[in-house]
This record gives sequence, C-alpha cells and structure tokens, in this order.
Amino acid sequence: MTEKILILDFGSQYTQLIARAVREANVYCEITPFHHAIQFDNTLKGVILSGSPASVNEDEAPSVDIKAILEKLPVLTVCYGAQLSAKNFGGKVEKSNKREYGRAQLNLLKEDVLFKNIPNNSQVWMSHSDSITQLPENFELLANTESIPVAAFRKKQDEGNSLHGLQFHPEVYHSTEGKKMIQNFLVEICGCQQNWTPASFVQETVDKLKAQIGEGHVIMALSGGVDSTVAATLIHKAIGDRLHGIFVDNGVLRKDEFQQVLDTYHAIGLNVTGIDAKQMFYDGLAGKSEPEEKRKIIGKLFIDVFQIEASKMLEAKFLGQGTIYPDVIESVSVHGPSQTIKSHHNVGGLPDTLRLELVEPLRNLFKDEVRKVGLELGIPKDMISRHPFPGPGLAIRILGEITPEKVDLLQRADAIYMNGLKEFGLYDKVWQAGTILLPVKSVGVMGDERTYEFTVALRAVTSVDGMTADWAHLPYEFLAHMSNTIINEVRGINRVVYDISSKPPATIEWE
Repeated sequence: MTEKILILDFGSQYTQLIARAVREANVYCEITPFHHAIQFDNTLKGVILSGSPASVNEDEAPSVDIKAILEKLPVLTVCYGAQLSAKNFGGKVEKSNKREYGRAQLNLLKEDVLFKNIPNNSQVWMSHSDSITQLPENFELLANTESIPVAAFRKKQDEGNSLHGLQFHPEVYHSTEGKKMIQNFLVEICGCQQNWTPASFVQETVDKLKAQIGEGHVIMALSGGVDSTVAATLIHKAIGDRLHGIFVDNGVLRKDEFQQVLDTYHAIGLNVTGIDAKQMFYDGLAGKSEPEEKRKIIGKLFIDVFQIEASKMLEAKFLGQGTIYPDVIESVSVHGPSQTIKSHHNVGGLPDTLRLELVEPLRNLFKDEVRKVGLELGIPKDMISRHPFPGPGLAIRILGEITPEKVDLLQRADAIYMNGLKEFGLYDKVWQAGTILLPVKSVGVMGDERTYEFTVALRAVTSVDGMTADWAHLPYEFLAHMSNTIINEVRGINRVVYDISSKPPATIEWE
C-alpha cells in the first residue's frame, strides 16, 4: 500500500503548493477540506494543516481537533494552522500592528530535526495579519525573525507524536529552504520511504484498473491532449483493446490536428475511432457569438455524438475520463459552493441514461506528474509536451460568431505561430500559447492595394499549473517574424498584436 500524507485545507491560496512539495519528495499526499472526517489507517503517516485567509479569533473561524490528530500522527502546522495549534493548546494569538507580508530572515534559536541541514538566516515568506504573542506552557520556541517573535515552534518532546508550527509559508518559492523543511517532516519525523514514483504509480494503477474493470469494456472520449492520452494509455495497458476510444472532429481543432492525433493514437496501439462531426458543430454554432452559449452548444453536441457512438458499444459498462487532481480539488469547496467563472472544458454532465461507471486513473495527479507518467509509459515526447488546449477549441479563440471561413483563417495563422515557436526553440519554454481571431477589421496596405481585413492576437504565458500565469516575454525578433509571416501567408489577416496580460486579472483564454 502507498504511504500517504494528509493536508487539511483551510482555504489558503497556497494549499496546492504544499501538496506539490510533498509529491516532489516522492511521497503521496491528498488534500481534504478541514471539516471532512479523517480516515486513519496504516498508510497515513502524518498530517499537515494549511494556511487560511481567516483569523483564528473570528467567531466562525475554521477549526479541527488537533489534540485528537496528534494522538495518532505527527502534525506540521503552517501559518493559520500554526496559530490554530498555538491557540488550541492555550497560547495567545493577536492582531498584528501591521500586516506581515513578504520576505524575512529566519533566525534559528534551537536545533530541531525539522531544520536538519538548513543554514541559519535562510529566507522565508510571510503572509499573515495575526501573530502568536504567547506560546502554550508545554511548547518551546525554535525560531524568530527581526519582526516576528514566534516564527517556528514545537510541542515539547515528551511521549507521543511531534507537533511543529511554522508562522511562514515553507511551500512557496520565496522560502528558499522551505521544501527541505517539508522533506525533513516527511522523512525524519513521519518516516516516509519516498518510494512514490512514476513507475510505482503506473504499476499500482494498472493493478487497480484490472481489479475495477475485470473483463469489462471501457468507452472513452479522447481530446488529443496530454491528460486523456495518458489516461487512455494506462487503461489500455490494463485491458488492451477492450478500451474503445472516440476522437471527435468538432470543426474547431487546430490545423490538420484530427488526422495527426489519430495517427499518433494508432502508432502507440490505442483502439480509437475518429468521428468527423464538423458540419454538425458548424450548424449548431451558426449565428451564436456569446462565449458561454458557444461552450454549452459544443458541450451538448459532443454529448450527442458520444451517445450515438456509445449506443453502438453496448458491451461498454465503464466510462474513462482524464480528470486530474486540480479538477477534483476545485470541485470540493472548503467553505461551500464557489462561483463558476466559466463552464469547465472537460467532459462533464454526461447523461445518467448511459449508466456507465467512471474510470479516472489520473484523478490524483497534478499536470506535471501526468507528463512524467506519460513518459514512463513510452508516449512520444512531442505528445506529452503539448500545451494545454481548451475543450471548445478554436471556438473560444474566435471572438464572436463561428464560421468555417473564420476557422480556416485562424487554423492557418495558428499553425504558423505554433511551428514558429518550435523552430525558434520557444515552445517548451511557455506553458500555453495560441492565436485569437478578433472581431475587428482594420485598414492595411499590401503593395499598391488597400486592404480591410481581420486582426489576430498572439498569446503565450508562463505558468506552473495554469492557476496563475504571466505573459511570456518572447523576443521582439521572433514576434516580428511571426507578424510578417502570418500577414504575408494568410490572406484575410493584415494586423497582428501580442497580448501582454497576466492571470489574474486576465484569463489565459480570451473567452
């Protein structure tokens, strides 16, 4: 059985970063809302309490019974979690005179296994408005900073499990030794073996899939993206051609993508059927320009096509999906229902009439882990390193109404941009890139003729997981070359602009 660390989420924006730090240490972990009951078993090795935007002194402050957890397992508490543990054991937490935010130097006062091989005065990242002003009686101070009297502490080492508190965020990039502290907690305190690797994940997952599916058949919609391709390959490794893949051409894929992706699927041995449904989607999208309406039409038509194909495979009792861990985390709110920013790209809301049991082999992996598993499975690197591509495809990169003519324009411009990124060695340096066709025509001059043609915007962002993103600082020479090539080779486009907006406040996609 895989050993596990549990992270209790109090709503911090950094909770996923704690999980990523644990996973990078080759230890499996899961995030759960703080109010969910903990399932204690022999695979659980320790518990980490996250930060929170809340104050422990609020009437409705989120809380857990830390003493009860400590009776069973070692505990590491971070920021809000540290304040909560200090208060629960009888200490004092009070409003600071000023919000403490940003870099600080950690002054180590006592030796502790949590700080093994960590130099004094390392940089840490603060983000809190409350401070611990008095530790409980049976606690001892481990570190402070110039402005924080209590930056790290522990419960005195009597009998039982250890409890450590960190007032700073070890999980963020700016805490230079933070990941080492987390690793010390995992290895030195919890005794984790650090044996959770892509190879071990593949073997364990294939065994689980065999047990779940038995002699059954799985039907699965494939998108050509990393997640669905890796999920399908894992399922195929478990059950062979009893996986029936469906790849739908919805008319808004990238140039030549339908055939290229089908060829790759067949080359790696997947049993996939290609469905040309372009005209159905064009008919459904005709006259529609509102972004959310376009998304919903594409989602509904996809389900219609999927149902038609599923009805031909009556032996299929399982539905494969490429759900990954951020999808799972974001669907479970810490404090209740959260606002929908836009409809989810992934297949969702498939009708109950299909009566299919879900198979989601990647639901516990982050995106970068999916890529590592894909390489472990032998999937071609160019498929694994593909940028994320939205489910509604070019439909949300054509602002306004969709027509086959606009799709053709955008496909040709986008192909020049994608090939250019690869030729200039820039493709793997950005998280995601794409071309947007704007509902704007402007005057231009081509030779002796005046033109009145469309404008496209080029978009490229850098990111770790897509939750936040910065615009990529592509070389001017490259952008100039792309502009000239697109305008010269794609009749109907006479102006190219570059989007320099970050997320937030902008989103990666324009619609």
